Amino acid sequence: MPSDLDKQIEQLTRCEPISEEQVKRLCFKAREILIEEANVQIVDSPVTICGDIHGQFFDLMELFKVGGFCPETNYLFMGDFVDRGFYSVETFLLLLALKVRYPERITLIRGNHESRQITQVYGFYDECQRKYGSSNVWRWCCEVFDYLALGAIVDGRVFCVHGGLSPNLQAIDQIRAIDRKQEVPHDGPMCDLLWSDPDDISGWGLSPRGAGFLFGADITKAFAHHNSIDLIARAHQLAMEGYKLMFDRTIVTVWSAPNYCYRCGNVASILELDEHLSQEYKVFHHAPSVSYHTFFPCPGFCLKAICGRFFFYMFIYVSPHRKTGVF
Repeated sequence: MPSDLDKQIEQLTRCEPISEEQVKRLCFKAREILIEEANVQIVDSPVTICGDIHGQFFDLMELFKVGGFCPETNYLFMGDFVDRGFYSVETFLLLLALKVRYPERITLIRGNHESRQITQVYGFYDECQRKYGSSNVWRWCCEVFDYLALGAIVDGRVFCVHGGLSPNLQAIDQIRAIDRKQEVPHDGPMCDLLWSDPDDISGWGLSPRGAGFLFGADITKAFAHHNSIDLIARAHQLAMEGYKLMFDRTIVTVWSAPNYCYRCGNVASILELDEHLSQEYKVFHHAPSVSYHTFFPCPGFCLKAICGRFFFYMFIYVSPHRKTGVF
């Protein structure tokens, strides 16, 4: 007979939220598993690498149609499971349930949106309040966020991280020394891993996001050489074609949220690495449209989810903890 967890996975796959008590137990079990994982989790090939999902549940189902469902496929998700899309609860809880059910077949690493401050602005907090009537589910999920790995390395050759590099980190071993079990700091190495972006510059540059840094080809290649890696895979930036290779193919941005925010018109992709680490990028389109009322359950929620950047600009402006800039 199917276990309770299998039943929850089946229910979540239908985009039906599980009960608050079930969420509490799931998050507790997930923390027990995640606390045993390293800051940089070791992953074996073959593996399918995925970028941002952002609560676009039905597009996650399209991703599974293209890449196969877990546990048949070994998955590595590079963060930003929540916010902006309208099904962040179902999206994150399904991935978390799969992690608990098949801990060796799915790896979840932290994105910059797996944060208390960010989720209070970009939709996840409001969605939890609306669907459960309290902030309990949001709080339990945020506790899980603190336990997510900061990166992963596939067969010692492909380094995976949500955002990018840090001027304070030259070696992957330095990442292993970070105390990750905390809210994302406003600056420093942990922040940089989740917020930085590659750019066509030399060296390091200030990020227009107001967190993390921009880094050029020279920085990328030096990091790859120092750590004996062939490729850096990251997410964090919309790629209209689903993925974007840069710097002589030493770094790739993988984006897995098609028609981002239900309006950008982009395609999405996943990166399949076989046992020889050969790369295959599979591009997919957004799920067939459903009714307006399904995608837009609450006008106020939608306004805040889509326009959250404006509200966060205001937070940055008045925050004494942030340098000048925007996210």
